[in-house]
Amino acid sequence: MATRVLMLITDLKTGGVPLHVYRLATSLDGAEFDVRVACLAPPGEVSDSLDRAGVPTFACDARGPWDVRALWRMARLIRSQRPDVLHAFLFHANTVACTLSPACGLPPDRIINEIQTVEIERPWHLRLGGMTCRLCRCVVGNSPAVVEHLRQAAHIPESRLVMIPGGVDVDRFAHATPVDRASLGVPPDARLLLWTGRLDPVKGLDELIEAVALMDDPQVFLVLAGQGAYESAVRGRAVRAGLADRVRLLGRRDDVPNLLAAADLFVFPSRTEGLPNALLEAMAARLPIVTTDVPGCRDLVADGQTGLIAPVDQPAELARRIRRLIDDADLAARLGQAAGQHAADRYSFDVTVARYAALYRGLVRR
Repeated sequence: MATRVLMLITDLKTGGVPLHVYRLATSLDGAEFDVRVACLAPPGEVSDSLDRAGVPTFACDARGPWDVRALWRMARLIRSQRPDVLHAFLFHANTVACTLSPACGLPPDRIINEIQTVEIERPWHLRLGGMTCRLCRCVVGNSPAVVEHLRQAAHIPESRLVMIPGGVDVDRFAHATPVDRASLGVPPDARLLLWTGRLDPVKGLDELIEAVALMDDPQVFLVLAGQGAYESAVRGRAVRAGLADRVRLLGRRDDVPNLLAAADLFVFPSRTEGLPNALLEAMAARLPIVTTDVPGCRDLVADGQTGLIAPVDQPAELARRIRRLIDDADLAARLGQAAGQHAADRYSFDVTVARYAALYRGLVRR
């Protein structure tokens, strides 16, 4: 009989962690694992993708963090599904899984929490996570930086921490066909800088736009693929910087491998990260990369070896490194090839899936 796995996440809107859940849920061996996915919020775009892939989804339709009705729906779902393993992702889902499950007959030894970012903006999340960690079997971090942050800042005992690095389907990104630049409004001979992800203040997009403005090069175009509540602020920043004609906001895209194949450079100026999927995908696509010196990004990129690292929140330094890769084609090619090889050697998603499967088996045996 297949092991019943219920994955619980805060929401299933397009973003790094929901897409990670999608890849994991659709990659596990269906003969061994019967996977269902639930979210506390109303359904999102990733809910539709999971349903189309044959993975049942449930939504608790929470209208806010303190919507008690959603907690009641979640409790009813746990009782009806009777999972062998409850795997929660992100702070709100982690808290709900730890505090609600015992009353639903699910013991702590069958609960996994997962954190995928070095969170610095909400320290109370860490305090509560440290208090509830004993109500689950373990807390998974997706990078050495995340695990160390949870140990130091949340005071989660090392015995309860598990590190499972994120992964990427290297072949899918390494051999993608480039999208037609004309469809993006980018001239064929322009320098295309690409960023992908969730439009959020922590992603440093204001600094990226300022860096492009400082370069003052009409041949440099910036393409941003993703969606989020920060979109109007980003668009306004581009207009104020005089870049409305050279910054393209594409919204949600399902052809990220093709976008990466069409780009000259990937720029990722985050202020905080865990192990960013977007950066892994750019590495797999063999793109030269400029990123920032924050945990997670520096777990992936070695300065001068697999990309260039700039100080965080310093647009002039970011612009200087972008300019360097634009002007030095040999360096850009060497860094891109090294990044692709590093992703293939260390971050195959098949290995990631195998590690999760082994973790689930271990919980059920216990």
